[in-house]
Formats: sequence, structure tokens, C-alpha cells
Amino acid sequence: MRSVIPLVLLGLGSMITALDFTIVYVALPEIGRALGFSSHDLQWVVSAYAVPFGGFLLLGGRLSDLLGRRRMFVLGMLLYGAASLLGGLAGTPGLLVGARAVQGLGGAVLMPATLSLVVTMFEEGRARNRAMTVWAVCGASGMSVGALLGGVLTGAFGWPAVFFANVPLAALAVAAAFGVLAPDGARRAGGFDLPGALTGTAGVTGLVFAISRGAEWGWGSAGVLVPLLAAVALLVAFVRIEARSRSPLLPLRLLANRHTSAAAAAILVYGMTLQCVPYFLTLHFQDVLGYDAMQSGLAFLGPTLGITAGNLLGERLIPRLGLRGTLLLSVLVGVAGTGLLALSLSADGTYLGLLAGAVGFGVGAGLSFTTMFILAATGVAGHEQGAVSGLSSTVLQAGSGVGLAVLVAVADPGAGGAAATVAGLRGAFLTAAGIALLGLLAGAAIPRRTPAALTGRSGTSGG
Repeated sequence: MRSVIPLVLLGLGSMITALDFTIVYVALPEIGRALGFSSHDLQWVVSAYAVPFGGFLLLGGRLSDLLGRRRMFVLGMLLYGAASLLGGLAGTPGLLVGARAVQGLGGAVLMPATLSLVVTMFEEGRARNRAMTVWAVCGASGMSVGALLGGVLTGAFGWPAVFFANVPLAALAVAAAFGVLAPDGARRAGGFDLPGALTGTAGVTGLVFAISRGAEWGWGSAGVLVPLLAAVALLVAFVRIEARSRSPLLPLRLLANRHTSAAAAAILVYGMTLQCVPYFLTLHFQDVLGYDAMQSGLAFLGPTLGITAGNLLGERLIPRLGLRGTLLLSVLVGVAGTGLLALSLSADGTYLGLLAGAVGFGVGAGLSFTTMFILAATGVAGHEQGAVSGLSSTVLQAGSGVGLAVLVAVADPGAGGAAATVAGLRGAFLTAAGIALLGLLAGAAIPRRTPAALTGRSGTSGG
């Protein structure tokens, strides 16, 4: 029982970082009208969060290992709460974009701290799998719950409510952290890899920025090519620095763990595909079905319940099928659900016509999410779980940035009406389903036989 309350708190942290990607989606039209954003500049409300979030995750993960996970959890929540308050009070586009950037920084500190706390609090096997299921339910569902909550809050109280709602949650989490999370103790011995931190953070930030702007500015524009080339150079330098550093930001030996490397590949594919589906569902609900903010949010109940079911199913399947079998199954379910969703789209369709595909997508996404993050942490020492958490989270955000840029280009309806929009969205879903099949290759790379302690069953497993 003593471990349940901390796990609830960490689940709240996971949900906060996940839902804030989508909680503003359905509020964007009202934010644009209220603050005077142009149609092109409105996307910065999303990108200003995504760029620092993706760029600083590696650094946030390593700081959790070095400075203490409870300390970084509290710092992340404080940044998040303060930025949310500033965002709700914002009266100009610049102030809101700045608040979103600080929110992203807070998320980059909070997410790896939360994940590494979950992993280190529970031993590998059934106990950790169950804890990771709770974390995954909160995190994966947060993407859909964000759209639901954003729609309800915007419809009832206006767009500032999507920011103000975070403030009491962050304050509660900070107060609870000192009561239910174990103190960190003294700072871990060892130096800090400043060159690695600078090159890695700048490289990932530049990469996420270039990807997020590519579809709008054009992939051949100087505004995209310059940061993209600089990011590649910085990341090459980062790898060289990490290979020689005594205290690396990301110990490269972690990638020699076949579970971690296979998980990173699977997370990348997931980020490029299933992670992006809620964004396009929002477009279909509002631009084709004509839903307002509250109706769009309520429409996400179907996929949200599917995601939750998939998360819970993962805990039960891993002891039976192993990590390898469960991940392969999750890819197939996610692909089938997304494909069915694509075929169900229609300019004169109904929500019920989409429901089977939306729930099927959700089950596959939830099942994948649970399995991937359990897999990433498998066989990693406790004092390096922060680094692995930062790596996994960074790969997820980079993948979603790449996937969203590609799928937005596929979905572009041009000057057409509802029929053209549906055709574009169908193409985006089918493209996502096709790319998601690459996850089968990641699953095949997982060792066939894993020690039983890692899956929570007696004997050996096929995972």
C-alpha cells in the first residue's frame, strides 16, 4: 500500500506531460481569434512546447541521475505550474508562446524524472510491469484525455482554462512529492558532461525545430536547412564526445543492451505513426464533422478507452507472450485499427462509423506504449535509468516531429472542400499504418528468450 500513493503521484506527472500536447489542439481556433494569431503563427502554440521539450529531455534525464529524481520532479512541476499560470494570463501571442516554451522545458525535466522514479521504485518483473502499466495508462491516455479535457474546458470556460487547470495540479504534486517520495540524499559522485550536454541539447533542439517547421516553410528553405545541418553536425559531435567522456550524458554502452536498442527503434516508429493519429482525428472531428471544441473533446472518449484497455492488456500479455511477442502483436493491432479508421472516413459519415477503427487504434497504441517503455528499462542499472528515460522520451518526441511533418504534407487537401480533406486524412492514416509496420522489425530484434524475472513469470519466456 505504501507504494500505491507514490505511484498515483507519478502517474499524475506522466499524464500532465502527455496531455499538454493535445489539450490546446481543440482550443487553438479560439486562442487564435482571442490573441490575434495569424493562421501561420498559430502553430507556434504547439511548436513552442514541442521544441524545448524534445531538446532538453536527454539533459533532464541525466540530471535526474546526478542531482536526484525527487528534486527534478519538484523542479519540473514548479516550472510547469508557473508557466501554465503565465499562459492563462497571456494577453499577447508572444507572451503565450514564451509560456509554452517554459512549459516544454518543465516537461523535459519532469518526464524522465517521473519515468526513472517508477522504474527504480519497483524491481524488474511483475511488480515493475504493473507499475509501468499504471504509468503508461496515464501517459498514453493523456494524449486523448488532453483533447477531451481541452474541449470541455474551452467550451465551458474559454481557452485560458486549459492553462489554469494545470496550476492546482502542479501545486498539489509539489506538496505531495515531499510527503510521499523518498528523499534523494546526497548528490551522486561523478562529473558533469558539459560538452555533451551542450552539443546534445542544442543538436536535438535544432533537429526538432527544423522538423516542426519543414512542412510550413519548405524543406529547402534556409530557415529549415541551416538548423537541420547544424543539428546533424552537433549530434555527430555529441556521439564523439560521449564515446570519450568519463561521465557521459548518454552512455553509449546502453545501446549495446538489445532490449534498450530495440525499444528505441520501436519508440521511434511509434512516434512517427500512432502518436500522430490524435492530431488528425481532431481535424476530422472539427473540419469534416463540424464539431465544436466540447464535442471534439467528448469524441475522444472512444480512443481513450481503447488506449486504456491496451495498457491494461499489456500487463497481462507480457508474462504469456514475452516482450517480443507482445510488441509484435501490438504493432499488428495498431496497424489494423489505423487502417480501419482510414477506410471509415467519409465526408457525410458519423462518429459511430469511426468508432471501431478509433477504438482499435487505441488498443494497439496503448499496448505498444506499455510494452516499449518496459522493454527500454529492462536490464539497465538503477543509477542509469534516468539516462534511459531521457533517451526513450527524446526518441519519442523526435519521431512524432518527423511523423507529423510527413503526415501533414500527405494530408494537405489544398483548396478542396470536405471530400478533399477526407481524402487527405485517409492518405495520412494509411501512410501511418504502412510506416508502423516497420515496428515489426524492431520487435524481431528483441532477444527471443529473456530471463523470467524480466517478464514476471516462472521459467523462461519468449520475450
